[in-house]
Amino acid sequence: MKSVENLKILAIAALGMTFVPKIAAQNTSSAYGFLDIPISSHAYALGGVNTALIDSDILLVDQNPALLGPEVGIQAAASYMHYLGSGNFGGVRFGMAAGERGAWGAGIRYLDYGAFDGYMPDGTSTGSFTPKDVVFEGTYSHDITDRLRGGVNYRMIYSTYEQYTAFAMAVDLGINYYNEEKDLSLSAVLTNMGGQVKRFDSAYNRLPFDLRLGYMQTLGNSAFQLSINAWHLTKWKLPYYSHDKNDPEKQQQKKSNFFSDLFRHLVFGLQYSPSEKFYLGVGYNYKTRTDMSAYQRNFLSGFSLGGGIRVRNFGFGVSYAMPHKSGSTLMLNLNWTIRE
Repeated sequence: MKSVENLKILAIAALGMTFVPKIAAQNTSSAYGFLDIPISSHAYALGGVNTALIDSDILLVDQNPALLGPEVGIQAAASYMHYLGSGNFGGVRFGMAAGERGAWGAGIRYLDYGAFDGYMPDGTSTGSFTPKDVVFEGTYSHDITDRLRGGVNYRMIYSTYEQYTAFAMAVDLGINYYNEEKDLSLSAVLTNMGGQVKRFDSAYNRLPFDLRLGYMQTLGNSAFQLSINAWHLTKWKLPYYSHDKNDPEKQQQKKSNFFSDLFRHLVFGLQYSPSEKFYLGVGYNYKTRTDMSAYQRNFLSGFSLGGGIRVRNFGFGVSYAMPHKSGSTLMLNLNWTIRE
């Protein structure tokens, strides 16, 4: 039972939900880490961050609004993710072309983290509660040239944690360059620009603003594509904490050096896609692996894998990761092209 409760705590910690009612040590803190969780199983298979992945899948607009275009036709999609512990996330999205050079989309996400035991600062139990987040999203994109496209995501975020509620708004701005002849894709995205309209309490929680860059290209004449994405580019140092598994009581050590900071900014992906109707992908996220160093990671921590297939007007995708030795994540996507 204790391991299950620890896993629930890990799930919240991994999301970056650092809100602590009434006892915040500072006037501002970073929260809303769940906004960094992808809704696309394709992106999750390639490491969880991919702003340059070219595919006619409207779920990818969560990574970069400039990945949405008139090629989607009229499309609907659904996403489900079983997260660490008892977390269950789901969402639906709809999109369609807007003329010959534009497209728009709308969607909703629901995040349920399972039941937690609540306590007052003095240790008095307040019963169980279930933290939840709901995100309403809208997207618009436009082709600037034949190879360059820009887009914007707008989000309204409602959160309820026990008796505390908050409301926030966020905007993503993205741009993508795609050279079809070389199958080369380059992207830049500013994510989570905005803030809280209604606070949980007196403390102000910041959104995880980020600058991300993406690269993806086919390797020669093969069916393989390599992707490299850089994120958390608003700051260079990304220290992490490790512990001695042979001495759990030993104080955790803070680690930060040039190479660890460099690779914690990078996410790598390799995809095998012999046709537009099938892909297999594997990703490596060094930041995820090092973040788990204080939470009993395993050999697979930081790795993810998945695949997808399209049959007629339907597409199905699945991805899997095991960041913690006692917990794994599974994501499923279903896509329906209503009209091309």
